[in-house]
Amino acid sequence: MRIAGIRRNGGPVEVASLSPDGTEVTVVAPLERFWEDAPGFLSREPGGESVPAADVTFVPPVLPGARVICIGLNYLKHAAEGSFAGQDLPPHPTLFARWTRSLTVDGAPVPVPPDEDGLDWEGEVVAYVGATLVDATPDEALAAVAGYSVFNDITSRRAQKLTSQWILGKNGDNSGPLGPLVPAAEVGDLRDGLRVRTRVNGEVVQDGSTDEMVYTVGDTLSLISRTFTLRPGDLLATGTPAGVGYARTPPWLLQPGDVVEVEVDRLGTLRNPIVGNDARLRRA
Repeated sequence: MRIAGIRRNGGPVEVASLSPDGTEVTVVAPLERFWEDAPGFLSREPGGESVPAADVTFVPPVLPGARVICIGLNYLKHAAEGSFAGQDLPPHPTLFARWTRSLTVDGAPVPVPPDEDGLDWEGEVVAYVGATLVDATPDEALAAVAGYSVFNDITSRRAQKLTSQWILGKNGDNSGPLGPLVPAAEVGDLRDGLRVRTRVNGEVVQDGSTDEMVYTVGDTLSLISRTFTLRPGDLLATGTPAGVGYARTPPWLLQPGDVVEVEVDRLGTLRNPIVGNDARLRRA
């Protein structure tokens, strides 16, 4: 099962299941209703109306009030390749936030902001929380994951490095493409290893595995839940493997006209074109 967010004729966001060939969508539930019982909806076949995919607008299946929490430096080789090379790994993960407005979908154009020399890719996996978590154990937290998506944490590196906080560089317009949600039961445990590959114009630039993560999904969600309550629909972006562009010699950043793809075993492929800032201004 692959789950997406859709709008029909400019109406409210609904959650729908994609057909195997992607040509049809079957409505599952309104967005808010879906996240009230995501595990239940994901455990049974959708029974709603089916419509051609060409007749809907795809949007992230994400609640406007959801928290998007991201892990930085979660793969050993990635931590060793950039600005933090040579530093000891901290006992707890480095966490930063995205806003839901930065999220977009497969195929959406991603604009380069005017003060950037280009954009950097960060292919990874997102986990969706499916149940309320308060002071949860790692096992309880992992069991509460409803599903996973391919994600590209596309980064404005110049903005990211302007301050000690990363939020500015991580929230560019349309800079967080998400693939369809795949139920956790169909994905299995990320600790068993899913291959994560990123390609730029067909060339592989990242090739890692989720079993290389330093901080696991269960441990991280458990840690977060001991400070603030996690609610159904919240997201955890799990970090990226080695191979990002800014750490290369010379640096390699995404330019207008480039196409970036992220492919993850069992989750599919996410493909987005990079465009100039004029596209961003037209959408404002």
